[in-house]
Amino acid sequence: MTDRHGADRVHEDTHGVEHGFPHREAVRASLTALYRRLGPTGVDRYPTSVTAADVALSPGEDPLLGATRIAGVLVRHLRLPEARMVVSFRAMEHAATVEPAAGPEYFVELNERFRGRPRDIGAALAHEITHVLLHRLGLGFPDGERNEILTDVVTAYLGAGWLLLDAFRQDGAESQKLGYLTPEEFGWVLARRAELFDEDPSPWFTSAAAYEAWRRGRAEARRERRLPPLAAAGWTARRRYAHDRRLGRAAPDAPYAFTGGAPATGVTFPCPVCHQRLRVPAGRTVRARCRLCGAVHDCAG
Repeated sequence: MTDRHGADRVHEDTHGVEHGFPHREAVRASLTALYRRLGPTGVDRYPTSVTAADVALSPGEDPLLGATRIAGVLVRHLRLPEARMVVSFRAMEHAATVEPAAGPEYFVELNERFRGRPRDIGAALAHEITHVLLHRLGLGFPDGERNEILTDVVTAYLGAGWLLLDAFRQDGAESQKLGYLTPEEFGWVLARRAELFDEDPSPWFTSAAAYEAWRRGRAEARRERRLPPLAAAGWTARRRYAHDRRLGRAAPDAPYAFTGGAPATGVTFPCPVCHQRLRVPAGRTVRARCRLCGAVHDCAG
């Protein structure tokens, strides 16, 4: 969202696609902001993802009528029943744009190219309609790029963002990515959602590149579940953690920080679900409950 009262546009890369996790901190801040605004009960209102069948054009379906129907599906999925979406196509630089301050009707414009790329209409609409949701929630960051990252994160975490990852294609014939997150970051957020709701999005991907990005993102999410002081941490990480605790200080790249001298008596670390910082006693086996998202973590601190 570039500005709360202006047009919001979904980003499209057709050439060089950035990979990896360069927006890690912005993604984490977005998850924390989402939980602060909705709380765990609000997040739990989105237990299932939008289905592929509901956001696909039928054979021979008119692209405009199909896009309008898909917009309605996404409005209902994101629990915006009173927001009627008016969809149109036009030639423009960006993939799509929306005016979130309009109402009671919301006007979404899709790039004319999507008439010939119907499989990606749902992805573009998912990002734009999430902008409407965030506007109505009053949830946003002052910085425009971080706001767009927030939109991608919320789209994925609330069950519609797998469409954006599936729009990622990179081969000799075609290169395309929608959204502001890297493909791996989309996979990372989707893996967080999958763990929360016991969901497996892998069968939904029609793009081999998207599936591979999901696999790498899932690996990163699993790695974060095995970082000290979490009890699931591996031997090497636990040994380093014990050494740092004796010294009472952690390396700059460590996922934890100590308090209370040397050896440390307390340790802080980000909640693996919402990234709110938690504090537990160091040197003891405890169960920590996050006050923000309600998740419970076994710690061997």
